[in-house]
Amino acid sequence: MSEANGKKRVFISYRNRDPDTAIAEGFFDALEQASMAAFMAGKSIRLGENWAQRIDDELRACDYFLVLLSEQSGGSEMVIEEVRIAKGMQGDAGTGKPMILPIRVNLPMDVPLNYDLRSYLQRIQQGHWTSQQDTARLVAEIASLSGEAGAPPAAAPPTRMDEVEEDAEEEIETPAVVDSGDRPPSPSAEPELPGGGQVDLTSAFYVARPPHEESCFREIEKSGALIRIKAPRQMGKTSLMARILHHAKSKGFRTVPLSFQIADAKIFSDLDHLLRWLCAIISRRLKISPRQITEYWDDIFGPKDNCSTYFEEVLLPEVDGPLVLAFDEVDRIFDYPEIAEEFLSLLRVWHEDAKTDDLWRNLRLVVVHSTEVYIPMNINQSPFNVGLPVALPEFDQAQIQDLASRHGLSLSADDLAEVARMVGGHPFLCRVCFYEMARSEVPLSEIMEAAATEEGFFADHLRRIMWHLEKYPELAEGIRKVVQADGKVRLGSVDAFKLRSIGLVHLEGNDVSLRCDLYRLYLRDRMV
Repeated sequence: MSEANGKKRVFISYRNRDPDTAIAEGFFDALEQASMAAFMAGKSIRLGENWAQRIDDELRACDYFLVLLSEQSGGSEMVIEEVRIAKGMQGDAGTGKPMILPIRVNLPMDVPLNYDLRSYLQRIQQGHWTSQQDTARLVAEIASLSGEAGAPPAAAPPTRMDEVEEDAEEEIETPAVVDSGDRPPSPSAEPELPGGGQVDLTSAFYVARPPHEESCFREIEKSGALIRIKAPRQMGKTSLMARILHHAKSKGFRTVPLSFQIADAKIFSDLDHLLRWLCAIISRRLKISPRQITEYWDDIFGPKDNCSTYFEEVLLPEVDGPLVLAFDEVDRIFDYPEIAEEFLSLLRVWHEDAKTDDLWRNLRLVVVHSTEVYIPMNINQSPFNVGLPVALPEFDQAQIQDLASRHGLSLSADDLAEVARMVGGHPFLCRVCFYEMARSEVPLSEIMEAAATEEGFFADHLRRIMWHLEKYPELAEGIRKVVQADGKVRLGSVDAFKLRSIGLVHLEGNDVSLRCDLYRLYLRDRMV
């Protein structure tokens, strides 16, 4: 990585496809001219360089993280992952670096971002770009923030990009989703989490997988319900969770969706910190002042008892009726085994209390995770052997055909078989395929021919997977064995679970095999 010679570093995050690439290049050149050290993957990474390592290095070193939010980048897995890492680094370092600067590129402010991006950026003021003239204006603003180009680092006025909402008790409303009438929604369409206003969940592009939806709806109406949704990434877990919450809300229940992805790393520093944060975030979502937490927190009793007492004395009585807590991305806590064991055992205690206590009967839990739970836990303390388990399957051929029809596509049996062969029944990848066919009128043969290449429509998805494997050599070695094998391979249980959670493999007993030809072709070309 080249030295910045004392200059402020700016990481430019963008979707690697025109017109986004051309706009990013404009920002790159303007930042360099403003005596700042800009990084843009397409211009800064040299031939033969380890691109994944370079991106990691630049993310760690940058002072500013400039993310271009367009219709295309809003669904980019690489952009979303870069935003996630930048957001996490702010909490890890404790310095507020990098400062995140979101710029909407021809994307009106009233158009909602997808669920992940909104979670990460919800309290950060966003700039707006509509033409090349805006590039110079926005770069001058960034330079003034950094004190470059002779401009003093002054306090920001209310319309500045670095403004952050200071009112910790104000809940950000989830905007309703309105599907465009003239084209299908993008594959990363808003998961439509209920919260703060009526949200339309009647999208014509949601394909149900019976009997899971109806089973969950019946279960959440039961006192003390616990629903466990498990599936690899991008299989529709959050969409199902959203529909469960919407059903619960239609019954008059209060609902709180909570994703562990929005929690800074410091939240997981110890159990006390995690449970205080949990009580505070739930209180805020329920419009209850979190200042009361201090009154019910006494070190002599320990964090689990303090948390339960706060639920008993404040949250559950205040709600005075059924309350549904939905924990998304629970996998995040698995990286902290000691804290995870204590937190998960607390969920089990609440579930057991609901069997005998009228107050706790009002609490219903939804737990969503991707990977197997490889944390050793006492069978009587784990929440993963009670309640309703839901393992979301891939789409079968009839569901693939249904999704294609909803996009206005008429595919032959051979076409459907080709889609199933290339991407399996992976809901997200099927949507990418049909979305591009419907929006861009690209023939299926062309999509399939370029599928496993850097120019194909799945390139962004594949690059994120490769980036993840580069970070974890043990997983890269495991998937290399799978790719080289002609059939099933036996791996260590933890590696097998993690590869399954990414969505790369099927797990059958103790053996793993690649999920689809897309991964086989892409990984064989790069890892064998």
